Amino acid sequence: MATTTIRIDTDTHARLVELSDAADASLIDTVRDAVEALRRQRFARRVTAEIAELRSDPEAWASYLTEAEGTSVPDGLG
Repeated sequence: MATTTIRIDTDTHARLVELSDAADASLIDTVRDAVEALRRQRFARRVTAEIAELRSDPEAWASYLTEAEGTSVPDGLG
C-alpha cells in the first residue's frame, strides 16, 4: 500500500501514539480507525438531522412511514 506524509501538531501526534500503544496497534492502523470512526460519526449525525427534519413535517413523516411499511421485509419472528 502506498503511503504519504501528513503534518499534525505534536499534541495530536502524542495522543495518536498513546491510542496506538493502548491498542497494541500501529500508528497507521490507529489513524485509519480514527478516520473510519469520524466518517461513521458524521454519517450518523447527517442521518439524525435528516430524520429530525422529516419528522418536523407531519405529512412528510406520515408518507415516509407508509413507504417504509410497504418496503419492509418480515423477519418471521412474530
